[in-house]
Amino acid sequence: MTAEGGGAVGEEELDPARRAALARQLLRALRAHCAGSRAEPRGSLARGSADAYSDIDLLWIVPDGRFADCAAAVPGLLGTVRDVASLRIDPELGNSRGRRLLFVDFDGLPLFWRLDLEIVAESFAGLPGYDQDNPAARSDNWSRPASALANAVAAVKALLRGRPETARGLLERGFARIGAADTLSGDWFADITRLAEAAAALEPARGPLAGRVVRLAADHRPELGPRG
Repeated sequence: MTAEGGGAVGEEELDPARRAALARQLLRALRAHCAGSRAEPRGSLARGSADAYSDIDLLWIVPDGRFADCAAAVPGLLGTVRDVASLRIDPELGNSRGRRLLFVDFDGLPLFWRLDLEIVAESFAGLPGYDQDNPAARSDNWSRPASALANAVAAVKALLRGRPETARGLLERGFARIGAADTLSGDWFADITRLAEAAAALEPARGPLAGRVVRLAADHRPELGPRG
């Protein structure tokens, strides 16, 4: 497993069958790791409404007594399936004792296909949004530049789906997250590139991921639509 990868990405290979195969591999690995746990798709994958750009949204319900162990095992566990390029934890749930949300990018796969893995202890599985508004569950140990880069990827996705206003909001929040006073130019590629470069300047370890974001936007530049 690598902390921050930079290999060939193949962003153009958006075959949903590849994504579905990876999702099945991940589900098998999660179930096998923890006896008595359940792993299943959620979101658009579960509803059957996923498009080529959709994330891999999975839910892992684990026995209460194994929650901490299972959460800690995720990086290594995922690395047995495919090399991990980056992993971050939703800071709103970073210290929760019953629910975590992890965001994972894999080497050699499109950035669109981020894994959003929700881990929930069995006792709280029937409580949607558990600990979301609990101050004690929050963590300050998170990367604002990584979060801004995720916004840049989501902005590309929104533009490809014909949602420019959503893309604009994502970029504005991305710049705000890293404390950059920036006015969007309306040139989507330039704005996305500027956000990626600003994030990498603030946290150089994110440079490889920022480079992937810029390449993603460049690959889809003709499809991003007119200036806003």
